[in-house]
Amino acid sequence: MLTITQALHDQIVAHARKDHPDEACGVVAGPAGSDRPERFVPMLNAARSPTFYEFDSTDLLKLYRDLDDRDEEPVIIYHSHTATEAYPSRTDISYANEPGAHYVLVSTADTDDAGPFQFRSFRIVEGEVTEEDVRVVEAY
Repeated sequence: MLTITQALHDQIVAHARKDHPDEACGVVAGPAGSDRPERFVPMLNAARSPTFYEFDSTDLLKLYRDLDDRDEEPVIIYHSHTATEAYPSRTDISYANEPGAHYVLVSTADTDDAGPFQFRSFRIVEGEVTEEDVRVVEAY
């Protein structure tokens, strides 16, 4: 299960809406080994595409150096889908290389009549996708 604060949830959704119609992407970092998302790190979608996201390689290198300096890890890796449901695509699955991370997808398309977005979390390990519950809390 992913437990996330309302503030972080809202920041991820706001980023997805702001970058629409392009996919948004980013990371929520947390203390190494804690599985607790704490620090919101929006990233630039270097692909600038409505159907694909890609972290800029220079930005990604800076991020991982910063994570190392702070003794953090990527707890959440998030991106948005602009026209489809919030479910990992084949490309998303093939690029998922953080087995300990929660992969959060936000859909900015109203695909299920449940409102203007979906917010879902998955574990992706060796190509295997498992959806998990999301619990939104005021604070940890």
